[in-house]
Amino acid sequence: MKAIFISYNQAYNEEIVQVLESVRQRGYTQWQDIQGKGGFNGIPHLGDHAWPEQNHAILTVVPDEKVQPILDALRAKDEASPDLGIRAFVWNIESFY
Repeated sequence: MKAIFISYNQAYNEEIVQVLESVRQRGYTQWQDIQGKGGFNGIPHLGDHAWPEQNHAILTVVPDEKVQPILDALRAKDEASPDLGIRAFVWNIESFY
């Protein structure tokens, strides 16, 4: 099992959920209206008058075989609209109940 943390521009909200649905991933936790700035060349998303956009984030725990299809779909979206921004991080899940 793996955990995937996805941080993305609020404009992607429905599309990110659709990516999870496309691999039949039902469960996730979502945070809305979070602030941040990309570490490479990202535009700040601070929700203020100067930088009004914000980010959302999703954390989902998936079987190993779903990780690559999800990452591939996210990468394609990011490459199509790089100014919006998507980042995904994958962690091992050692146990859960």
